[in-house]
Amino acid sequence: MTTFEQVKKIIVEKLSVAEDLVTENATFTNDLGADSLDTVELIMELEKEFGITISDDQAANLKTVKDVLTFIEDQKK
Repeated sequence: MTTFEQVKKIIVEKLSVAEDLVTENATFTNDLGADSLDTVELIMELEKEFGITISDDQAANLKTVKDVLTFIEDQKK
């Protein structure tokens, strides 16, 4: 399973959105309807799934699915 597939699965589960809405360019608030609580829960699940830590400052910069993918890939290096 690719990183995108893993992230997509988490987003679909946590935000209760259709899979086809989750694209790399989708924004969490505008396109996927996430509110601040959804975002916090999503960040926590991503940290658990990928074994990473995302600070509040870093989380504030994760606006799109692509932002999350880039962040996770950078953490793997």
